[in-house]
Amino acid sequence: MMKTNRSVERSMKILEVVSDSGVCSLAFLASQTGLPKPTILRICATLVGQRWLTQSRSDSRYRIGSGFPRLESASNSIDALVEAGTAQIMELSQETGLGVDLAAAIGNGRVEIVDTTRQYSRHGIFPDCIGYRPSPFRSALGGAFLAALEPKERMEYSDTLSANTTGKDRAAALQLPSKLREIRTRGFASREPGYWGRAVDYGGIPSAIGVAVRSGGQVVGALSLVWLAERRSVDDVAQAHLGRLTATAQAIGKHFAS
Repeated sequence: MMKTNRSVERSMKILEVVSDSGVCSLAFLASQTGLPKPTILRICATLVGQRWLTQSRSDSRYRIGSGFPRLESASNSIDALVEAGTAQIMELSQETGLGVDLAAAIGNGRVEIVDTTRQYSRHGIFPDCIGYRPSPFRSALGGAFLAALEPKERMEYSDTLSANTTGKDRAAALQLPSKLREIRTRGFASREPGYWGRAVDYGGIPSAIGVAVRSGGQVVGALSLVWLAERRSVDDVAQAHLGRLTATAQAIGKHFAS
């Protein structure tokens, strides 16, 4: 009987767990596969290098990458956007000293944060934001994305989103037309002061400015700079770093297209 390759078997087992679970920590992979953590780390490092897996910088969790063979002709757009932006957002964060969030379009006028450079020790804000879907009306990412859509598409989405909102989101939705005019005039969207209550779980309330990420004539996501609101004003950050933020969004869009 022909012997099997143990390394390949272990790699396949790890890929099966990540594929079935979506996002996996090292501890979860160890519990599901029965493999030692050092072995998992070595295998995952190889798979990340081949783009079969991607690893989040914020919490070190793994997910299926854009290089993983798929039945569909196109790779998953979220994975591709993460790959296109990973080096770009790190460079932007280092240049500005601020946190950077990258969000991908997920349909119906919404975006989801898919990568971040936030570090609590450095930025003082809640870092566990990957997978979060910010408000279309109160967040910098959501506002930047909506403002970049074609008018007909934006109207369709905003009407649907408005009908399903309550409380402060509902009030913000009613102010959307004036907010969109402001975004177009200023060239960026900003987070509503005090928005995102979960940020007080630890760390302070963040502030943010955001711009859209366009690729091939389409709006594929949004990019934002994030910082502790008490440290700097929106106007101060925009004056200092809006050019870098916009250039990074353009670079991500070009990389995504390729």
